[in-house]
Amino acid sequence: MRSVRIALWSAVVVMAGVLGWLTLTVTQQGQQASEAPFGVPFQLVDQNGQPITEQALRGKPTALFFGFTHCPEVCPTTLYELDGWMKTVDPEGNRLQAFFVTVDPERDTPEILGRYISNVTDRVVGIAGDPVEMAEVVKGFRVYAKKVPLDEADPTGDYTMDHTASIFLLDAEGRFKGTIAYGENPDVAIQKLENLAKG
Repeated sequence: MRSVRIALWSAVVVMAGVLGWLTLTVTQQGQQASEAPFGVPFQLVDQNGQPITEQALRGKPTALFFGFTHCPEVCPTTLYELDGWMKTVDPEGNRLQAFFVTVDPERDTPEILGRYISNVTDRVVGIAGDPVEMAEVVKGFRVYAKKVPLDEADPTGDYTMDHTASIFLLDAEGRFKGTIAYGENPDVAIQKLENLAKG
């Protein structure tokens, strides 16, 4: 009986050691993942027709939004609110940066994107590109985007886009730090940007 108890306790100790090792390994992997920049590398074009890569999302904390210029409400509202929040948190414009990435590259050329954004704010830079490349970027940043025909009987006609409406918050190293939801309480959104700016 004593030998059975010793064997059982030995098994418990071994299992505890294995579980401890697994917990440590998973925790370390999670920490390594959180240390990696969010999203995927890309080579696209900004609203001025200049090349832009994921390196633009480094150096300063970043607010990153995915949308499209034919958006009836969510995108213009988000741009307007983001402009106001950034001016509150960073009036000089040297602590934060923001980007608007199109999910509708078939219609959103850099020129169209630039006009659309500049009508609302000078604090956000538009990003466009080849539709195939843009689809990879959207997927790589874990953004939902789907073309929805306005007339179900004519799927090749005019359309809108369903898409993720949150603003992604990235630190100066490009790491994911949270989101601002569409319709977020303005005071909460400002505090999130303030926390992001402080690093």
